[in-house]
This record gives sequence, structure tokens and C-alpha cells, in this order.
Amino acid sequence: MTLIKSISGIRGTIGGNVGDNLTPIDAVKFAAAYGTWIKEERNKETYRIVVGRDARISGEMIQQLVMNTLIGMGIHVIDVGLSTTPTVEMAVPMEHADGGIILTASHNPKQWNALKLLNEKGEFLNGKDGAKILEIAESNAISFAEVDDLGKINVNDAYIDLHIEEIVNSSWVDVDAIKDANLKVVVDGVNSTGGIAIPRLLEELGVEVVKLYCEPNGHFPHNPEPLKEHLTDICELVVKENADLGIVVDPDVDRLAFIDEKGNMFGEEYTLVAVADYILGKQAGNTVSNLSSSRALRDVTEKHGGKYQASAVGEVNVVQLMKDTNAIIGGEGNGGIIFPEFHYGRDSLVGAALFLTHLAEKKISVSELREEYPAYFMSKNKIQLTPQLDVDAILAEMEKKYAAEEISTVDGVKIDFPENWVHLRKSNTEPIIRIYTEAKSQQKADELAQKIMQEIKEIAGI
Repeated sequence: MTLIKSISGIRGTIGGNVGDNLTPIDAVKFAAAYGTWIKEERNKETYRIVVGRDARISGEMIQQLVMNTLIGMGIHVIDVGLSTTPTVEMAVPMEHADGGIILTASHNPKQWNALKLLNEKGEFLNGKDGAKILEIAESNAISFAEVDDLGKINVNDAYIDLHIEEIVNSSWVDVDAIKDANLKVVVDGVNSTGGIAIPRLLEELGVEVVKLYCEPNGHFPHNPEPLKEHLTDICELVVKENADLGIVVDPDVDRLAFIDEKGNMFGEEYTLVAVADYILGKQAGNTVSNLSSSRALRDVTEKHGGKYQASAVGEVNVVQLMKDTNAIIGGEGNGGIIFPEFHYGRDSLVGAALFLTHLAEKKISVSELREEYPAYFMSKNKIQLTPQLDVDAILAEMEKKYAAEEISTVDGVKIDFPENWVHLRKSNTEPIIRIYTEAKSQQKADELAQKIMQEIKEIAGI
């Protein structure tokens, strides 16, 4: 099955059979279910929904299907075209719209696409609302508008510029300090919309930009997940260009990774750590990340006198805990920065501007900045699932096996050992079990991961 329906949206591969893949019929059905839910929730005379997309090859096709479905329901559409996930999230409240749809499969390869759904605040839907939309889609209880009541499309391609304007005008971003630092930055936009937005932002901040894979044509030149093994080209180019750093984003620009001046990964986990250090240095407060994120954020938060808490994996869960604990900065260890001063969503544009301000104010190199933070090393692995595997039973066995340790079952099973931890969970977006470990050396993290994976395979009989 390459069609995954979850509370966060619908995701699948293009082509194939209805109900098994993300076919035009599935896209229409799900867009119509969302439109129905919007009408039930908002219950008003007229409705407006913002629709944008990343640069995937299938993006334009899926966007036309989605927009015309909404028009057929009598809903007006603001078409922001090629955009970023955080830009669409900001556009929804700016437009006083009733919701938003982002067409992106995030870090998945080019054959995938997805409909990600937003509420009227420009935030991802909670579990209850997502479940309701799935229910509507299955029931086919969908009604379309009569001919005189069809919706209209308004094209507005200004939102990336408006997003950048908000950032540049923010008191949290020191444009003068960044300009004075005379930074040279290589940008890998993985041939998606980050190639439009990130260079444009950096130019507004007075940064010299070297573009790598910034053509928004959807032909990803490497695996689009911003992990070390996929980023050899930018690591080499940073050194060759004698640049101060490299910036890498995923196709929809909600994950952010940095390369230091020596061509080494800053560490995706440390994106949030560095930005949180900057924010907490200006204003005391609490932080939140998810259970699969580094302990380094906890350490930095406590250094500044704040309190750190961990949520279940998933942006909506992080956001909810941030609201519950009044956190001033949060996000996920995959390079996702959530800074509520702008909006409750992962935002690589905001993250990049805050990171550059931090760097410019400290007047040190990226490698020197990295050395200021606690050294933790992570190993991220996965086991492919087959329909025969009972994942819940496997996780219950692992919980029982390590009952003497500190265990959280908020999201899968997280086992906290004194010096390291392991987090086991079923992915919401792919048919896999994720195994994340963290320790004080890469070798120890890898060894713990191998040990746990072997134990899972023994329990599962694979």
C-alpha cells in the first residue's frame, strides 16, 4: 500500500490504482472531505481556503484537482502557487481564510505527494479533526454547489515575499549585524521551493548566496531528506567556495540543516538547540521538542533557567505541548524550528534568520558555535514492516524487557538509560518502525541501535 491516510493528511505515490495510490480520484475525494469539514466547522456564508505546493513534478496536477474540487463545493480558493509549508501556514491567518492545504510529501522521494491540511489559524489539524475528515471521505457524505454558487480562484504569488518581510522586520532578527558579518552561504534547495525562498531571504539579509540545486523543477538531485549521507555535494561546495556555512532545506522548507565552514554537518538535531540558545539568551522561558529529539535541548534550556518537556512525535503534538506549557521556542530534532512569535509551525526561513543573527552577534564560526553545545550523537534506523508484523505486541515486549529503566509510552516506547536512550515507534507516514538512539559517542549510539534492532527481530521472528 502506497496510500497512507492519517490524521495529518493523505500521502501516497502518483499513478497506480484508486485507493492504493494517490490517484486523481483519491485527491478529489480527500479535498472534498476537507471542504465538507470546513463548511461544518465554520458554518458561514462564504468560505476561503489557501492552497500552495512545493515543486514536485506532480504538484501542478494535484493542485488543479484540489482547487477545482473546492470550487465545485462553492469554496473560494487563494492560489499561492509554488510556496513553502510555513509560508502557506502564515498566509491562512493573513488572508483571514478558513483553512489551507499544502501539497507536499515533505522529505519523501519525487514519486510521492500529499495533501497536508490546516485549520483557520494556519496550524495542522488535531487528531479529532483529522479523524473526522477521514470519516467523511469514507462515508461519501459530500455535497457540491449548484452552478450559480461555484467558488472562484484568486492567484496571489506575493506570500513568500510577505513571509520574508515579516522576518526581516522582526525585532528578533538583527539585519545590521548579519550584514556587518559579510557572510557567504551556499544554499541547497533540492530543486524545490526552498531554492526560491531561502536565497531571497538571505539576499534581504545582506548575505552573499551561492546556489546549489535551486531550480524549482521537482527533479530532486539527491534523496530529499537532509541527512549527512545525502549532502556530500554541498559539503564539498562550502569548502570550495570558502563559504561561512551551508544551508539545506527539504522540499517544503520546514526542515533546516546547516553545514559548517569546514564542510561538516552542524547536526540537524542542533538546529533547534542553537536557535533556542539564541532565543533563551534574550528572554527566559520554556522549551518543547519531541521524544525522538536530542537531550541537548534540555541541557541548553536548563542552562538558561527554563524547563524542557517532550511531546509525542508529530508537529501537532509539539505545538499543543508548547501551548500548554507556554513554551517560547520549540520544534523537532529533524531541523524543525517552531517560534510562536511568527506562527505555530516549523519554519526554515525563521530558523535560518535567527541562526544567522545568533552567529553574527557571537562573531564566531559555525564550527566554534557547535563546540559550545553538549556533544550527543544519534543513530536513526528503521525496520521495514510487513502486514504480518504485530508492531504493538513487539513494542509491548520491549517495554516489558526494559521495565527496570525509565520508560515513556506517550508515543511508542522510549527507554531512558542513564547515559543514553532509545525511542521505538511506528511511523505515521511510512510502513516502518523507527529506532532512534542517542549516546555520548557515535559508536555507542550505533551499538545501542544494533542491539535493539536485533532484539526486535528476535521478538518478531525475522
